[in-house]
Amino acid sequence: MMTGIRMAALAAAVATATFFAMAVVSCEARPIVTLRYAHMNVQDSVAGRQAEFFARRVGELSQGRLVVEVFPSSFIGDTAEQLAMAREGAIDIHHTTAGVLASLAEGFAAIDTPYRISDPDHLMRVVDPASPLMARLDEELRHATGLKVLYPFYFGTRHLSLDAPVMSPDDLSGAPIRAIPFPAYELAVEALGGVPTPVDWSRVQAALATGAARGQENPIETIYSSGLYRWQSHLMLTGHIVGAMIVVINDRAWSILPRRDREALAKAAAEASRWATAETLAMEAEALERLEELGMLVIGEADGLRLDLFKARAERFLTATYGERLAPYFALMDESR
Repeated sequence: MMTGIRMAALAAAVATATFFAMAVVSCEARPIVTLRYAHMNVQDSVAGRQAEFFARRVGELSQGRLVVEVFPSSFIGDTAEQLAMAREGAIDIHHTTAGVLASLAEGFAAIDTPYRISDPDHLMRVVDPASPLMARLDEELRHATGLKVLYPFYFGTRHLSLDAPVMSPDDLSGAPIRAIPFPAYELAVEALGGVPTPVDWSRVQAALATGAARGQENPIETIYSSGLYRWQSHLMLTGHIVGAMIVVINDRAWSILPRRDREALAKAAAEASRWATAETLAMEAEALERLEELGMLVIGEADGLRLDLFKARAERFLTATYGERLAPYFALMDESR
């Protein structure tokens, strides 16, 4: 939970940046609106570069009326803090995973439930803003938090890495595995057989370096671009979550924009979604090759990885945790197959 002092400090950092942006606007006497977009990913990752792509296209499509200022790499707070700032309007735009949004609107957990999404094409049909599932989730999120879904993009398929080989859930017994510090991901780690160790993204490298966590789970491109391979000798292709980033915007910030500017944002959003998804797909194969070249040992089903046991354990844990609460959302997901 963010303290008042912490929130004030973060808000001050954003306000300072916004002051300089407004000063430029004042000097040029142009009616420019600045939107602040904060996220946790490094700037040269696909997720970081898509934010810059989106910002550039918003400026071009709005003919300079809108400026999107990007704050990458958890510059103004950790994941939970940035999400809180987006809700409160200290920032305007933020991207995060469906499992994180599930802490605000539980139905989002259906998207990041292990082994429910078959592949990236299926994922992008499910998270399309016009899909039956996303229409419902957007309404629930706006009602509960004042955030609106702007666009999704394919973030990658999540796999397990560790400092030792893993063939089945039993091999993870007692092993501390870093989990995104939200219930959906702690459950995912437990479903794989590990002991969930909640660590914010900004502290993952330190947790692996010190042994506070022996392993973690993330998309291949993230493991490569963030250098996590330096502390992980083995990559298990568990493919337990085919994941999306969901870009959200403060609904008040959206609503006060003129129609032509909302249309510019929507068009830039659609372009950024397609660009980032294609870029991630291209980077996954390349990143896997580079990880192997760097000495990481990759284990798949052909090497004895028991995906059947991981899937069976995940099903048991998810049924015990959610019961039938997610059934209506799974039904909507099935409409997008």
